[in-house]
Amino acid sequence: MFGIDTTVLAFVVLAGFSAGAVAYALLFGRISSEKQVGKRLETIKAAETDRAVVKASRDRLAEAAKRRKSVQDSLKDLDEKQKARDANVKKPPLKVQIRQAGMSVTIERFYIYSIVCGLVLTLLAYIVGAPLIVLPGVLLAGALGLPRWFVSFRRARRVKAFLEEFPNALEVIVRAVKSGLPLNDGIRLIANEAREPVKTEFRRIVDSQQMGMSIPDAALRMPETMPCPEAGFFGIVIQIQSQAGGNLSEALGNLARVLRDRKKMKAKVQALSMEAKASAAIIGALPFIVALLVYLTSPTYIMPLFTTNIGHLILGVAGVWMSIGIFVMRKMMNFEV
Repeated sequence: MFGIDTTVLAFVVLAGFSAGAVAYALLFGRISSEKQVGKRLETIKAAETDRAVVKASRDRLAEAAKRRKSVQDSLKDLDEKQKARDANVKKPPLKVQIRQAGMSVTIERFYIYSIVCGLVLTLLAYIVGAPLIVLPGVLLAGALGLPRWFVSFRRARRVKAFLEEFPNALEVIVRAVKSGLPLNDGIRLIANEAREPVKTEFRRIVDSQQMGMSIPDAALRMPETMPCPEAGFFGIVIQIQSQAGGNLSEALGNLARVLRDRKKMKAKVQALSMEAKASAAIIGALPFIVALLVYLTSPTYIMPLFTTNIGHLILGVAGVWMSIGIFVMRKMMNFEV
């Protein structure tokens, strides 16, 4: 009985295995095709994911390229505008120079003052006893040279005062923007609270805005009344930020840091060139000191230079050569930063 049960059980097991083998053989193709379909689906999904990643990367690159092109176009446009203004910034007419110097005198009144100055200097030279041949030169120097030199002096002093205060004004604008105030409120704050001449320049921006001009366009006009590169930098930063976007407070903060670094570099260059300037001053003053000492010790030895025609010619040639030497030394000692 046990043997029979074992035989039946073995037969059943073998029959089950046989049925399973037959079923597997019949279903092998379908199972294999389902596996291949699954692999294909996974491959398609991976390809779609990669395609999405590639598309997103392409979109980012396209957006970056578009923004870069926008910035390049803005810089090109600003460069063309700046070149158009170079003639009025580097070599402006007299009327613009008077305005840049912060003087409210009209050009007609300036000419009147120049003529009066020339006549007064000529009269003083005649009273002192200058030769008649020298008086026309004194008249030209007094009418054309001295007034224009005064305007240039006032202009340079105003630019220097502007550069002393301008970085502080930019930092105030940065703090105002970071605190949530719009840019025009920060500019209006500088126009009301800053020191001169920064106050006047920002007041012009506010007035231009009230007349309907945008802040970037008004900022780009600042170099017309403040002839320095720093004013142009401010206008370019505002213009680029308005066209290309970005963090305005960070851009203005970087500009303020750059201006302070430029100021430090100028001070360093001036300190390093002081020795050369002192040497140039000594060399330039040496002929006059020697002439004075010779006159005090042996007046008859040096007087022919002032009493004879040959002496006048020698003095004239020496003055020309000395002027050329001073001009060359000045060019060698002045550095643009």
